Amino acid sequence: MDYQVILPAAGQGKRMGAGKNKLLLVIGEIPVFIHTLRVFENDSECTGIYLAINPQDEEEMRVLLKEHNITKVIEMVPGGEERQHSVYNAVKAVAGEGIVLVHDAARPFISQDLLRPLVKMAEEKGAAVLAVPLKDTVKKADGNLITETLERSCLWAVQTPQAFRIPVLLEAHQKAEVERFLGTDDASLVERLGKEVVIVEGSYDNIKLTTPEDLYFAEAIIKKTKNQQ
Repeated sequence: MDYQVILPAAGQGKRMGAGKNKLLLVIGEIPVFIHTLRVFENDSECTGIYLAINPQDEEEMRVLLKEHNITKVIEMVPGGEERQHSVYNAVKAVAGEGIVLVHDAARPFISQDLLRPLVKMAEEKGAAVLAVPLKDTVKKADGNLITETLERSCLWAVQTPQAFRIPVLLEAHQKAEVERFLGTDDASLVERLGKEVVIVEGSYDNIKLTTPEDLYFAEAIIKKTKNQQ
């Protein structure tokens, strides 16, 4: 079941404190975004990749794409002020009416095993997201005063990729632009259309690299993966 994928890769990564785009940081001897791209490069069902980038990173990224033999990148589009704007710029460039995935380039540990059911569900229902059940008890608070303990069994931590029929995602972004709505993820924009978004269970290894501490977990996941091979 073929699909295309959008990777927003224009963020500054300020919480990482690296002084440059965190996607260019090296883990396991390979830049973060190359780890991510390889998953889709090696998936026969991925027909094209769209990168939303900061123009100042373009030259370095193109060199790395060539060096690591990443051939499926169809287009690099300029990123926007917010992640949502970057995705929208890319959605407008995507061809066809099939399935498109939106995936954080800073989640390098997505596996092809998770992509199959996600794409299938999006084709059937129009929109689907990866998510994992919350492990911790979650409290609602007013300042530092707990006001409520939430029922954990119905709470999920949403990940990427998030998968959509292309016309659905385009309509959702167009509506958000007109109404100047800024959502927390692409699924939240689709929800505003009144459309169903279905959960496909993901993996706790599918972490997003946001802070320096996350790099330690990344190295551990790489080591675990090598030991399993």
